[in-house]
Amino acid sequence: MENAYPASLKGQFLMSMPGMLDPNFSRTVTCICEHTAEGAVGIVVNRAHEFLHAKEMFEELNLSYMPESARMPIYVGGPVHTNEVFILHGPPFEWEACLAITPTLAMSNSMDILRAIANGSGPTSSAICIGCAGWGPFQLEGELRQNAWLNGPVDEALIFDISVELRWEEAIKGIGIDPALLSDTAGHA
Repeated sequence: MENAYPASLKGQFLMSMPGMLDPNFSRTVTCICEHTAEGAVGIVVNRAHEFLHAKEMFEELNLSYMPESARMPIYVGGPVHTNEVFILHGPPFEWEACLAITPTLAMSNSMDILRAIANGSGPTSSAICIGCAGWGPFQLEGELRQNAWLNGPVDEALIFDISVELRWEEAIKGIGIDPALLSDTAGHA
């Protein structure tokens, strides 16, 4: 069923404005996975974990893994549910806990997809994240009115193919804005 919430940003990127003071979201790109009147859930896609790689996660979960899978980065998906794993991925979409974001991108958080990624039989494109971002009812809408975020359509190439250090600038360029011209102060004309 298509999301009936008219203000939904599901399938959009949120790019933090330069003046964002919250260290959890400063210079971040967040993929909005769900957005209803009850709130929103997203995954930050440009914060690689400093010390953790897939190998450590697979070993912690006693999963057999392929050497190429072990080198996958782990991303800090946000400050909520920091003990849970969320995977952004392309097709296939038959996993136990799979939420479609766009026709070609989904978010899953079940052991079957993690096991498949570990053994090399998972989706061709995937990003393993710990934690997510969450907003209560109408909280995100308020932050948008305060000019905390820019938004634009999700670009899967940015998630899976662009260097993590370049994702914030590239996401902003993707909506036709030069990041160097953004002010770090908010205001309304």
